Parts: sequence; C-alpha cells; structure tokens
Amino acid sequence: MTTAKAETAITPTRAENYADWYLEVIKAADLAENSPVKGCMVIKPWGYAVWEHVQRVLDGMFKATGHVNAYFPLFIPVSLLEKEAAHVEGFAKECAVVTHHRLEVKDGKLVPVGALDEPLVVRPTSETIIGESFAKWVQSYRDLPLLINQWANVVRWEMRTRMFLRTTEFLWQEGHTAHASEPEAVDETMRMLGVYADFAENWMAIPVIQGEKTEGERFPGAVRTYCIEAMMQDHKALQAGTSHFLGQNFSRAAGIQFQDEKGALGHAWTTSWGMSTRMVGAMIMTHGDDDGLVCPPKLAPQQVVIIPVIQKPEVRQQVLDWCAQLKADLEAQSFAGTPVRVHLDARDLQGAKKVWEWIKKGVPIRLEIGPKDIEKSSVFLGRRDRRPKDKQSIPRGEFVAGVGATLQNIHDALFQRAVAFRAEHTRTIDTRDEFYAWFTPPPTRNPNDPTPIHGGFAMTHFGGDPKLEAKIKDDLGVTVRCIPLTPGDPGTCPFTGKPSAKRVVWAKAY
Repeated sequence: MTTAKAETAITPTRAENYADWYLEVIKAADLAENSPVKGCMVIKPWGYAVWEHVQRVLDGMFKATGHVNAYFPLFIPVSLLEKEAAHVEGFAKECAVVTHHRLEVKDGKLVPVGALDEPLVVRPTSETIIGESFAKWVQSYRDLPLLINQWANVVRWEMRTRMFLRTTEFLWQEGHTAHASEPEAVDETMRMLGVYADFAENWMAIPVIQGEKTEGERFPGAVRTYCIEAMMQDHKALQAGTSHFLGQNFSRAAGIQFQDEKGALGHAWTTSWGMSTRMVGAMIMTHGDDDGLVCPPKLAPQQVVIIPVIQKPEVRQQVLDWCAQLKADLEAQSFAGTPVRVHLDARDLQGAKKVWEWIKKGVPIRLEIGPKDIEKSSVFLGRRDRRPKDKQSIPRGEFVAGVGATLQNIHDALFQRAVAFRAEHTRTIDTRDEFYAWFTPPPTRNPNDPTPIHGGFAMTHFGGDPKLEAKIKDDLGVTVRCIPLTPGDPGTCPFTGKPSAKRVVWAKAY
C-alpha cells in the first residue's frame, strides 16, 4: 500500500530538491527575479518591503547605540586599496574595475574610450575609502569615538550566484568606527555583534550562535572577526552578520592619527561590521515550508490580510464595509512598536485563489470574512505558522484586542521551531571517524523524509591548525563556522590529539 503524496503549493518540495525549492519560493512569493545583468537580481516590491523593515529596525538599533548615517563613494581608486595589502589580496578576485569614462560609436557599436588615469574599483566594501575621510575628520582624542554607518550597495564578482544569498550586486549596511583605545574598539566590535544577534532572534525569529572566526575564515585585514551563524533547513550554516576588530591595520594604512590627552600622536583603533540582503535568504530557508514563504511577523510587509468571501453580489458592499471597519480597528492596535500592518484584499477574484496567494507570500495572519462571520461578529482565522486547513472562528472583539499577542505567539512559535530543528541536527562529536561519518551522505535515503538525521552542526574540540582545517574543507566541504563565545570545557582535538580550549562549530555553509 502506498501513501498518497500531500498536495503542496511549491514544487519541488524541500525534501525533493532543496535548491530548486528555494528558488520556487522566491518566485511564488514574488520576492525577486533574475535581471538582464548576469548574477544580479531585481528585488520586487514584496521582497523590498521585507528589506525596508530590516533597514528600519536595524537603523533604529544603530542610532540607539550612538551611530549616525553617512554616505561614501561607490568608486574606490586602486591606489587606496593598495595601501592595505591583506585587504587587497582578500578581495582582488571579486573586484569589478572601471577603466574608461565614455562610450563612442564605432562601426555601429558602442565601445569604451577615454581611459582613466587610474582605474576605479566598484565598491566591494568601504574600509579603505572611509579610512581616507576618517583621516581628515580625526585630529584629536576629542573627535573620538567616531561612529558611522552606511546603507549602500556593493559589488563582488561572484562566479556562482543565488538570489539573496550570493549575488554580484547586493544591498547592505556597513558600520565603520574609530576609537582612542584598543579596549574601546573591542567593546564596540562585541556590542555590534550583540545587536545583530538581538535582531536575528527577536525580529527575524532565527536562532544564532555568536562566535569568533578562525584565522582561515577571518575578514581580510582584520585582527579578529566575529559572526552570528544560523542553521538552514538543509542543515547548512549561513553566516548572518559579521563584526570585525581591525586593530590599527587600516588606520595605519589610511593615516588615521590623533593627539591624546597628553599630546602624544597615535593611530586610531577601528572596527567594521555588516549585514546584508542575505538575511532575506536566511528568512526563507529558516522558516519557509512546502507551501511557500513564512514571514516572521515583525518584518512581514503585511501582518494581517483580510479576505472578503463574497458569493452573492447583493452582499458585496455589506461585507466590504464590515471588512474596512475591521481593518481600521486592527490598524489602531500596535505590535513591536508600530501600528499593525493590515491589507484588505478587495480584488474581484475567487476567494480560494486569494487565500493561496497570501499563503505563498507568507503573511502571518489571514482572515476570511463572509456574511455568516458578520452575523456572528466573528473572524475566520488562519495562521501561517500552522497548516493551511488549520483555521478557527474567533469573536471579532477578542481577536482585535489580542492581535498583538497573536503575532507575538507566531514569532515565538517560529523561533522555538527553529531552535528545536537546530538541536535535532547538532551533534557533539569526539572521534575523527564519527565526524567524517556525520558529514558523509549515506548512499540512499528516503526522498520523502524532509529531515534525514544526517549532517548539520558538529561540535568538536579543535587545535586550531589552519592546514588541518583546509584539509577537512577539501575532504568534506566543511569549515569551522565559529568558535562560540559561550564558555566551554577544555578537551582534546579528535584530529590531532592536541589540547583544545573549547569546542567549535563545524558545518557545510552557504
């Protein structure tokens, strides 16, 4: 006897082909599409609305910690990059370079002419050019700390691209700060890492591990790099945000010097930190299901959608008027510091079609309202964190008064589900053989099992040898994602037998 396959809105499912499922969710939710420019994407209104909420929340968090926004040029002279050798080496293969400044028609075709005196690199990151400004702005200890953030686009010439996760051009914020002392800069680095973790968990409902990168994964030119790592539903890790302690490397290259209280001249201590549109990809892969996108309520473009169910023309206006008043009453409520975002879908379309469209877009709450609901003064409620057919009738007043609590409950449910998933696919491992077995796919598996117990995060002791880490990466495609900041017990590296201060997180990663 065979079991009939459950109908889903997304084909293929996560279990059948996770990579294609991801792209189909983006398409079904109308988040983005490929552009005529290879490796770049067009972010459509629904996807950009998610990013706008990410911007709004993060921008408020940055300003609450004393940072202000500025903007710096998209083009960086090659000579500036050359000042910081390790930085250049890390980004050289990803740079797009402008070499000419105009086009002319020759033989019916546009060709570049007017070679630039110095090539310009299209911004891959801004440490070097911001450093030039900081060198002018900082003269005295009284000018410090300097706390700047920039919202911008960057270009990194990627060979293999995937929408939101890795594109040639993407959107992000990059924070850059300068300080009078090393402890102040280290504190800033850790503070902003904490801001990212707070945002990921309390706004995106994505559990993360805060930790330090190994030498091999460190940002080019940094003294230390810290990150937040999240587990996606295919068991891979995704680096969701980074914060870098740059020491005096970039300030020496850019000449960021200041006089201290005693009149002595010294170089500033700097940091940088960033989070990008990759977080939209993280949201999809953490919460999405086989029916489409699942938006965490605090960042959803619309938090409640009202779907009038009208079968007879004579009741149409009555239902629409009732729904309009419901919309107004809900918008008078607040959640996460802003009025509840409500959309009334009054399009003249079949109700079932509208319902599935909003399911695929991931709206947290759906309300289906027909004449019978109006008679009972109730709403017919569907939650996106539950199955599509799991609906219930709730008195109108009770729902309106408790809409904020319901949205928070959905956030909590998504977060706890992601925490449980990560725990299920994390192993504490103490032998090399078990480690290799954990990351070696079995020869066969049940294609209908969406969460085979294999792969994920491995917690092992590690001696820190970069050559060993590189070999394991070559063997298994696995890297040390981070050294967790949480306290750990000392032990023995299972690969070398050398002492290890604490366990690290290994995983395959995006």
